[in-house]
Amino acid sequence: MVLRLSRGGGVGNVKFELFAVAAPGLEAVCARELAALGMADVRPVGGGVEFTGELRDLYLANLWLRTASRVVVRLGGFRSRDFPELFRKASRLPWGRFIRPETRVMLRVASHRSRLQHTGRIAATVGEAIDRALGRPAPPADGPEQLVLVRFEDDACLISVDSSATLLHRRGYREEAAHAPLRETLAAGLLLLLGWDGSVPLLDPMCGSGTLPIEAALLAGNRPPGGQREFAFMTWPRYRPGLWQALLSEAARGGREGDIPIRGADRDSVVLAAARRNAERAGVQGNIDFSLGELGQTPSAGGIGLLLCNPPYGQRLGREEDLRPLFRALGEVCRSSLPGWRVAFLSPSGHLARATGLPLRPVAVLSNGGIAVTLWAT
Repeated sequence: MVLRLSRGGGVGNVKFELFAVAAPGLEAVCARELAALGMADVRPVGGGVEFTGELRDLYLANLWLRTASRVVVRLGGFRSRDFPELFRKASRLPWGRFIRPETRVMLRVASHRSRLQHTGRIAATVGEAIDRALGRPAPPADGPEQLVLVRFEDDACLISVDSSATLLHRRGYREEAAHAPLRETLAAGLLLLLGWDGSVPLLDPMCGSGTLPIEAALLAGNRPPGGQREFAFMTWPRYRPGLWQALLSEAARGGREGDIPIRGADRDSVVLAAARRNAERAGVQGNIDFSLGELGQTPSAGGIGLLLCNPPYGQRLGREEDLRPLFRALGEVCRSSLPGWRVAFLSPSGHLARATGLPLRPVAVLSNGGIAVTLWAT
């Protein structure tokens, strides 16, 4: 059994074993986010970060994590090698803490090196166990939906309940996207991997729909990325709306007005207009200077700062050999217009990175839309 109750047994004293799902390469930075939030037993592993916490911590993680895809509760774990045993053990889990009788359940199953391999039958068996535990004759045909994750590994079954619903990269502001958009969680991860905290200017000269500048403005303003959306835990039987509102109020008091320039530029006026609207929905339109222009028109800036961008790299937009002039131009702009600035960008190709002529080093290997990419930085 994974869920455990601390002394007192009240709702606020329930201790959860939690897992923040993170994309490859972002596990360590997600762990640092959780540690900064005061979470206990933080441990990065492949695919995410394990930690423990109470209900308040679960709410906080969903509200504040910039790099996680979802946060799940480890409901229970046990060994099972036949379906009657799976039904019996799954029925004993405390489903009533997370699922109302009127809530539909969506089961997502994976099985590796286990006696029970038929994922459809595993899902049906666990679904029947949930119905039995909730005392309902059959699952409802409509109503709110709760995602339950079932994973078998070497006959060990781990069952988790999703607390996030829609993936956390969907902050609620990006209703319009450009070609090959950068996920919000990845954009925030790039900023955190580079140690950018809003203390130096930031420029994205290929900003597209504005994800990087918007995430930078949210970070610089200490604004929670989850403040404008709803979560699965809001449908749970023991949801505490007063606690959630208190956390939102606390976050609002901790916000700050950033006075460091954040700039986004793009040569496509239609895309740039969408970026401005996205920034307005995020509440940071006054913190970002969007401008229309080609890469070569980047104005000179002294001092220090960070140029960060996600240029096209051939595997989704254009061919690699056609993009070398763009990367050479990026290097020339940085040397001539931003001599004291740090430069960073994503690229799956060392050849394209070297075309800039900049003294780059790999910072992290990440995944962007299923493509393995490297974050290069000076």
